[in-house]
Amino acid sequence: MVIKCSVSNVCLESHNLAFEWYWVLVIGACPTFINILNYNMSLFATRCVRPFFFHHYTLETSSFVQIRGYAARKGTRERKRKAKVKSVVEKVGFIPHNQRDKEKFLANRKQRKVDDSWKGDPTDDVYVAKYFKWKVYPFGEAVQCHRETHHPDMYNQPNANLHVSIELDMQGEKKTRFLDNFTRIVATPHRFDHGEERAVIAFCKDPDLQQSAVEAGAQLSGGVELIKQIQNGQVSLQDFNFVVAHPEILPELVALRGLMKRKFPNPKAGTLDVDLATLVKKFMYGINYTAVKDEYEKDFGIIETVIGTLNMDAKHLEENYVALIKDVYTMKPRRTGEFFRRCLLWSPPSQEKLKVDHESYLDIPKKQEVEEDDDKDSKEDRIAL
Repeated sequence: MVIKCSVSNVCLESHNLAFEWYWVLVIGACPTFINILNYNMSLFATRCVRPFFFHHYTLETSSFVQIRGYAARKGTRERKRKAKVKSVVEKVGFIPHNQRDKEKFLANRKQRKVDDSWKGDPTDDVYVAKYFKWKVYPFGEAVQCHRETHHPDMYNQPNANLHVSIELDMQGEKKTRFLDNFTRIVATPHRFDHGEERAVIAFCKDPDLQQSAVEAGAQLSGGVELIKQIQNGQVSLQDFNFVVAHPEILPELVALRGLMKRKFPNPKAGTLDVDLATLVKKFMYGINYTAVKDEYEKDFGIIETVIGTLNMDAKHLEENYVALIKDVYTMKPRRTGEFFRRCLLWSPPSQEKLKVDHESYLDIPKKQEVEEDDDKDSKEDRIAL
């Protein structure tokens, strides 16, 4: 099949393309001829070639422009369709200004855990504290240092309270588990004015025990009749901070479980015992402390409480301190490693804190003994399974 065509008066100027095509179809219409004309027009439009003329040009049938005759790759359309889907923007509620940029805050936040084990001991009486370990004072010497700063010639507060800060490792038995906050009261060998208002109610059947509880400091003590008065609304449990009881009256006391809730006496909380007078003294005059876990450093906890006043005998203060740390140590989880990070003594208004020893007062088992106990426990668990 042959096509004969002629082209004349073709001119290409700056922005105008004027051309006149005359063509004569000799043998029918040919799609190849139309493709060739489209290709030549595209070359003129893009100015990629110089103007040329066809005159009596004879073309044979051939494939000049390749046209894709196969389908797109598998998954292309689906991928493009998914790309067009708009991403859903989740609306976030109002965030307080002090909680915005939390990551930046944590990056710039000073860590509360202090580890100076890698530092050396000071070699002189005068040194830069941040380059050396904290000095560990004997308890009596630390108390004497605070007494000197609170002397009438300085702060003039010789009867100021003596505070203790106990930093704890709150990691549980597993690395991803941590202890929760806990509150306890420990009986003190030597009383002092803790400055708290506490009200204790005692339940027992024996009239003699009721009288001894009142003499020990309980605001109210009674038996079954007192339980009925509470049920009738004559006495309100909200007026009392602590509830202690004798085991004999426990069956009758169950009727008040809904009203008492967490205040209900139980051995674990130390509010159920046969020696009612000792219980009352413990909750009236004991040291009340709370271990608070840090919001961001989950393995760090701290206890801040008062163990006495500076005008007390140093030995009495030390005995109160020992009673406190021994009671705190009973909350240690079953794992290897230390539970106490450090203990600090301080007395306001002074901001000076002195590190005191705690290991010598605690019966801390050696590492081998702890590992043997863990092995025994694991063997018992396997046998039980």
